[in-house]
Amino acid sequence: MNRSENLQKIKQLPGCDLLVIGGGATGCGIALDAASRGISVVLAEQNDFAEGTSGRSSKLVHGGVRYLEMAVKQFDRGQYQLVKEGLHERFYFLRNAPHLSHPLPLISPVYRWTQLPYVWFGLKLYDRLSGQHSLGPSGFSNLSKTLQEFPLLQKKDLKGGIRYYDGQFNDSRMALALALSAAEHGALIANHLAVVDLPKAAGKLVGAVFEDRISGERFSLQAKAVVNATGPFVDKLRLLDDPNAQALLLVSSGVHIMLDESYPPPQAGLLLSETEDGRVLFVLPWQGRCMVGTTDQHAELSEHPPVRQDDIDYLLRHLQKVIDPPPSSANVSASWVGLRPLVQNPKAHDSARILRDFTIEESVSGLYSIAGGKWTSYRRMAEKLVDRVVEGRSFIAGHCKTKALPVTGAENWQPNGWWLLVDNFSLSEPVARYLHQSYGCHAERIAHLAAERYGQPLATGFPCLEAEVIHACQFELAERAIDILARRLPLALIDQRLAQQAVPRVLELMSMEKRWSSQRLAEEKSLIEKRLTVAL
Repeated sequence: MNRSENLQKIKQLPGCDLLVIGGGATGCGIALDAASRGISVVLAEQNDFAEGTSGRSSKLVHGGVRYLEMAVKQFDRGQYQLVKEGLHERFYFLRNAPHLSHPLPLISPVYRWTQLPYVWFGLKLYDRLSGQHSLGPSGFSNLSKTLQEFPLLQKKDLKGGIRYYDGQFNDSRMALALALSAAEHGALIANHLAVVDLPKAAGKLVGAVFEDRISGERFSLQAKAVVNATGPFVDKLRLLDDPNAQALLLVSSGVHIMLDESYPPPQAGLLLSETEDGRVLFVLPWQGRCMVGTTDQHAELSEHPPVRQDDIDYLLRHLQKVIDPPPSSANVSASWVGLRPLVQNPKAHDSARILRDFTIEESVSGLYSIAGGKWTSYRRMAEKLVDRVVEGRSFIAGHCKTKALPVTGAENWQPNGWWLLVDNFSLSEPVARYLHQSYGCHAERIAHLAAERYGQPLATGFPCLEAEVIHACQFELAERAIDILARRLPLALIDQRLAQQAVPRVLELMSMEKRWSSQRLAEEKSLIEKRLTVAL
């Protein structure tokens, strides 16, 4: 799929039914839902798909154990219903993207027997709310079993752990899969395409004016309906539509860190519920490393927010109480921050207690804004938004299909299909498993490219190949080096040293594939250095 060709098609359109602004989880989900119903769709993202919040999540598909705890403690029916719906959405998520997601056991460690009844009751209630979509029953694991699944736990006073199940996924590639799936159903999609104006006729929106952030060119598109799905930037676009609009959102930051090779990935995730501010922290296996998160602090709106050292210290301080040996800043191989778009609640004392639900608003001019929510509920959010637009604009459209609509790459995917890559292309098992889980049925395209010419690894110690750079340019609309290093591949989010190691070859391959000028190559070198050293 070629971005230049997509842009040409968008420019030549007389108009479209639905313009979706925002290429994160919600925007890509809306584009797929609408396109699969037969609605003509254009999806525009000002940076790269999932460059913001949607690519900097905790990588969990979950109902929300912490939300359930608040529901019980505060007799909050809203939190209770949110957890129940999230657990059902978890089932559809894992079924529709089996290559990008999987069930994950998580352990809540027990250091005092008095903890056991409280945690046991909460997780059994979590099981019950899952109903027929349960991923497995929770239960108590003795000391030896707990240490087998999570050997990094400090053993002093450890009694065992209560195991339960949630889902884990690759967030950046999931957002991309949704966007590409929307394109397969007829949507026109483009990244690095910013909305700079929302023109009106007789007080009603008639489309948008875009600026290509690669070339600087501006052009217009007419649309019967415009959707604002820009995550933390929802209010910014609402103000472009109506300068007097009142803010819908509060923005908080969630910092994650990755630990280096000194801390091998456990077999299960770890849930830490006793923190100094009442938050739940997770220690999770991800891409062969340990990921830790997340904080929840008030934040200022920024496209690429920097990670604050005090947030890293906060995570390490809690880790040092339960992990052996205690990690230090020297063990942090990468860090990143995502901004959470939280629908305002004046009764909430802090952002951690704001209900993670969503809201849909239609302005006087007809701009549909969808705000709030979380990754697990992206499909439901998209369904509700498209239903409302179809009704409000009297579109001729079918019913929602996304409960049972596999995303691209999931077609005929089998968990052990990686063996075919070993047998047919002589790939090593780690590389075959990685490609199989990242690309699903499209992994053979990378394997062919590797066999032809681009089979060398990009970095020592991680199974990514040169072929993935070529594939990302030809099929996945990668336009910048950071698009590849932080999203098409996970290198920058796993180990920034490895990402730096891959930069020269990635730039060389992209420059060759896209025929960059010397000036454009210099710009890319400057940008990638800034992103890898300042803020992803």
